[in-house]
Amino acid sequence: MWNRLQGRLRPVGCGVEELRCRRREREAALRKARREQQLVSKRLVRDNAPEEAEVDLILGEAEIQQFLRLAQRGTEEKERERALVSLRRGLQHLETQQTFIRLEGSMRTLVGLLTSNQALLQLEAARCLHELSHSEQSAVAEACLPATSYLLTYLSGHSSDFIELCLYTLGNLIVESEAVRSQLLPQGIVPALAACIQSSHLTVLEALGYALSQLLQAKEAPEKIIPSVLGSTLPQHMLRLLQPGPKLNPGVAVEFAWCLHYIICSQVNNALLITHGALSTLGLLLLDLAGAVQRSEDAGLELLVCPVFRCLSNLLTETAVEAVGGQMQLRDERVVAALFILLQFFLQKQPSLLPEGLWLLNNLTANSPSFCTSLLSLDLIEPLLQLLPVSNVVSVLVLTVLCNVAEKGPAYCEHLWPGPLLPSLLDMLAFSDTDVIGQSLELLQLLFLYRPEAAQAFLQQSGLQALERHEEEAQLQERVHALQRTALHG
Repeated sequence: MWNRLQGRLRPVGCGVEELRCRRREREAALRKARREQQLVSKRLVRDNAPEEAEVDLILGEAEIQQFLRLAQRGTEEKERERALVSLRRGLQHLETQQTFIRLEGSMRTLVGLLTSNQALLQLEAARCLHELSHSEQSAVAEACLPATSYLLTYLSGHSSDFIELCLYTLGNLIVESEAVRSQLLPQGIVPALAACIQSSHLTVLEALGYALSQLLQAKEAPEKIIPSVLGSTLPQHMLRLLQPGPKLNPGVAVEFAWCLHYIICSQVNNALLITHGALSTLGLLLLDLAGAVQRSEDAGLELLVCPVFRCLSNLLTETAVEAVGGQMQLRDERVVAALFILLQFFLQKQPSLLPEGLWLLNNLTANSPSFCTSLLSLDLIEPLLQLLPVSNVVSVLVLTVLCNVAEKGPAYCEHLWPGPLLPSLLDMLAFSDTDVIGQSLELLQLLFLYRPEAAQAFLQQSGLQALERHEEEAQLQERVHALQRTALHG
């Protein structure tokens, strides 16, 4: 019966292989769109010193020159420091920033103070540069270029506060233009960051993750940056910082999970990451995050879950996964169970993350009978169907996962019917969204292919009437007619 049905469905382009091909093409387009989503931003680090509460003033040329002169030639260190504090507070205003970069010799003087042998003056000069790096105008930030080599040099210093400030300043400058990054690369930013990642200070590591993530998002990163990063010790240390356990710091983990996401999206050498145990580390982290949900330790959880979902999803699409035993790095039932714990949590707390989790479930089940078996043995089909009403995007992903299960053959379809699947699909056919209807039709075609008895049940539940609503829709017409013939004559 299955062969006869397959033969009948193929001439109208609805065979199981064609369904699989069509779905993979659509998923490839979605993966491309997800890879192109970036999180470029700037961050501002300010001291909570008492003077921050004072009124900040927009400074003119004369006042800027006066503060620079005092900072350079003041008779007392406190007087010099106060001058830089006043300048820095003025530089919080765009008007002062623009005046500063127009003033001849101002940046040269500031860089000179940055390289002085007095720690407090160095720190205040660095804070002035940080204010400029955070400017909303790229010309202001680019004016800081003469300072970049010194900022990199100071990453090997002893003051964690100073290193943190330098890292955030570099991170802000990195996003401005390719010219900035082109200067930083030969100056050795990748080796400098690789040295920093061994720091024991969490604030330094978090700032490092920010600067590195900015660098990895550059449009030229796949060709000019990521190969150097992969050739350094950074990937191994990043994975170390993502390992679950008492030493895992959420803030640091979030930064490096996004770094890993950008590297994976570049597709430069994901086989290397898999060889380093990326799938195993991320899988264990997923289990740990699910455990945190069960312990009600959910503060800011979504900030880490999102990049972890994306990293795992994209790594699972790599052809290298099977070659290096990547699937073996994930424990089937535990990963699927953890994923459903997180899906149930986000259904209540943050539904916008449901598509991310379902995309991962789709990639887990797409080419893995064992993950499909886990889905069935854990009785997770009904909880999956409960997600259908959330949104059209969620509905399509749920239906795609069910198609992954159904296409594994008759033994898997026996778990889908009898059961709540057909009533749910009839509800889906009442939708007007073409993608939802199309995916519902594909699932019905697979179900009828491997469980012909389901076609009779479909007819008894007014399935044909549900299909008739979509007969005139150009994108669906051919599949609707094929399904009608299968239901009537299968």
